[in-house]
Amino acid sequence: MSNPDSFIEEVTEEVRRDRLFNLMRRYGWIAIAAVVLLVVGAAYNEWQKARDTAAARAFGDAVLTAIEAPTPEERAAGLAAIQADDAGRALMLDLLSAGLRQPGQDVAASLATLGRISADATLPQAYRDLALIKRVLIAGDALPAPERDAALASLAEAGRPFRPLAMEQQALALVQSGDIAGALAIIAATEQEPQASALQKRRLGQLRQALGGDGLDK
Repeated sequence: MSNPDSFIEEVTEEVRRDRLFNLMRRYGWIAIAAVVLLVVGAAYNEWQKARDTAAARAFGDAVLTAIEAPTPEERAAGLAAIQADDAGRALMLDLLSAGLRQPGQDVAASLATLGRISADATLPQAYRDLALIKRVLIAGDALPAPERDAALASLAEAGRPFRPLAMEQQALALVQSGDIAGALAIIAATEQEPQASALQKRRLGQLRQALGGDGLDK
């Protein structure tokens, strides 16, 4: 390559450097600001996650402390003292508080709360089903038989989270009505449910034997 060509290339390179330097001097702050924003955003995101985790842990600890209290009155007071800072936690507190059995409990208010939750179509089905099964259990004989039977029938549908518990309640309702054969049939079906716990199966086995059903406790 000739000297003139080399000289031209060097000049061109210098011009490019000058232009790049001028661009960096004029617009470099934008790149720096973008990097700073990314770093700040990442730090804020991590701080927010840590804060949410700490709040969830504190809420869970408070709930556990409350429900492990020795008396119903202390459990109710403990739950009432917990502050719920979002709708999900408030819903959980409502479910827990309404399910307490304590002297002087306003059963009508508890049933109203559980009825409201079970009828709220915006909530996940599991929450609604939990409220409905609690409502059936708390109301007992006070719940009209057609309403109770309809509730238990829906809860006992395949795939519902509280199907075994609903089936057990159906069996107990049949026992009360004198339909022992029907109750034994539901007991046998419930004992085959994968979701049924070992404790529930033992309880059902004892009921089956008390009703004169065949077989030993499973």
